[in-house]
Amino acid sequence: MALGKTGYRAYVCLMQKISIDALARQQITAAVAAPSGRAADTAYGGHEKQLRQTVMAFRAGTQLSEHQNPGEATVFVLKGSVWLKAGGESWQGKAGDLLIVPEGLHSLEAEEDSAVLFTVVKTGR
Repeated sequence: MALGKTGYRAYVCLMQKISIDALARQQITAAVAAPSGRAADTAYGGHEKQLRQTVMAFRAGTQLSEHQNPGEATVFVLKGSVWLKAGGESWQGKAGDLLIVPEGLHSLEAEEDSAVLFTVVKTGR
């Protein structure tokens, strides 16, 4: 951000375009081949940003073990079918579904080879 000749602040924004579908296909291929059964690539953000969007892929039967929610988060199912589990409850998400991640401990399990777009806004928790 810089001050222009008029005194108004000019915002510099580098426009980017990312094919989430292509990234999902790539990550599913990587997850199926990986010993862990998982693969991920951050599409936007990172540790230095508050907002982060990551394409995560899982081989069928693979689980992301129970962990604490890092902030406000959603899981948008791109391909396949997953189960979000928290507090003794389970929610199934299929391609096109948006799951709201509850606060606290939760886990995610792939019912079939799957890819999700995980979006989190880190809070001061």
